[in-house]
Amino acid sequence: MPAHQMDKQAKQTTYTVISKDGTRIAYDRIGQGPALILVAGAFSYRLFPGLVQLAEQLKEQFTVYTYDRRGRGDSGDTQPYAVEREIEDLGALIEEAGGSAKVWGLSSGAALALQAAAKGLHITQLALHEPPFVVNPSDRKPPDDFRAQVTELIANDRRADAIKYFMTQGMGAPAFIVTMMRMMPGVWANLMAVAHTLPYDATLLDGFMEGKALPAALWRTVTMPTLVMEGTESPASLRHAAQALANTLPNAQLVSKKGLGHTKKIHAKMISVELTAFFTTDNKLTK
Repeated sequence: MPAHQMDKQAKQTTYTVISKDGTRIAYDRIGQGPALILVAGAFSYRLFPGLVQLAEQLKEQFTVYTYDRRGRGDSGDTQPYAVEREIEDLGALIEEAGGSAKVWGLSSGAALALQAAAKGLHITQLALHEPPFVVNPSDRKPPDDFRAQVTELIANDRRADAIKYFMTQGMGAPAFIVTMMRMMPGVWANLMAVAHTLPYDATLLDGFMEGKALPAALWRTVTMPTLVMEGTESPASLRHAAQALANTLPNAQLVSKKGLGHTKKIHAKMISVELTAFFTTDNKLTK
């Protein structure tokens, strides 16, 4: 089997790469220029409208890769899950892109990209967009057993309950938001389709949402130029986390602007402007 193959059943050209454990990872590729991989957060997938719009905005400057994280969309879901397997998935995509790449991660996708960079993946520049860490004791935190509860709900095939629990207890969304989403058939169907991967996101964030300082020693190898992004309209916990992360990483800078928040929707054009400016600059070590 070649390294990638075209999925003729898809509505657009879709490629696949085989991860280290044999899992099939589906991805799309558009544009021209240096490789840039977009790593989505919880509930998202490669055809999520905001992700597609962002790729369109970036395609003139970069060869943009969007992919289905394992368990989502057209990708496989080899069990048991482990964060290491998701890192290997991203590593396989980087190899497919030529051996090195720029990487942008959003929310839990930022947590994944950060951990992948710490493991030594060939990431030349890194953009971390509002990773949902909780670093201040006074900020709202998920329950101590958040990961266990999400996992149990999915194990009992209670997907709707898992979505509500993840959004309200994990993301801090008001319950009426979930009720409104349930009244939007297309939106709710997409959430239900990826709900079984919520324990994966909870695992990625486990230990980083407890209101404690970030573990600088864990990420001391993340020395590539890094952009940390936050929206001034975002909840305090996200802003505190972004600021702390920018201060913790060896070679990071923070961009803080209204419109960069992601809790309601993502502003593809504004994000693309910041990413293009950062990824086309020869960033120098600042710390």
